[in-house]
Amino acid sequence: MGQRAATLAAPGFTLIELVVTLMVLALALAVVGPTIGRTTDTIRTRAEVARFSALFRHAREQAITTQRPHELIVDPAAHRVTLRAGEEVRQTRSLPEHLTVQAEPAVALTVRFEPHGTTSGGTFRVASGNTRYRVTVDALTGRVRTARE
Repeated sequence: MGQRAATLAAPGFTLIELVVTLMVLALALAVVGPTIGRTTDTIRTRAEVARFSALFRHAREQAITTQRPHELIVDPAAHRVTLRAGEEVRQTRSLPEHLTVQAEPAVALTVRFEPHGTTSGGTFRVASGNTRYRVTVDALTGRVRTARE
């Protein structure tokens, strides 16, 4: 009988303690989960905007390196960006379906990069869900800036 009493009094968790602990964990996940999801979407959008901005920098670099004018043509309806040197298409990249791009003014969807570094300039609003960025290409210097709105 002495061993049986020792077995019953062995240290451990009761079923009620385990259930309460699991309920607290479930409640914590329910509160934190949506925040993590929004943060992930924001990070993904920031990476996509960085890729979009990098295309402008690449086009400028190619114009200077090859000493030929290059154009970056943004086609928001087709979710596509095309890099051209004269009539030759050098590169085409797809944009994610959920990413919206608007040029300011709306007709300025083509940015021309000259061999000496200047551009026609342009401003683009890039958004995914509630996350919005402004990508600006400076006409005089060709510098590309990205700012969250």
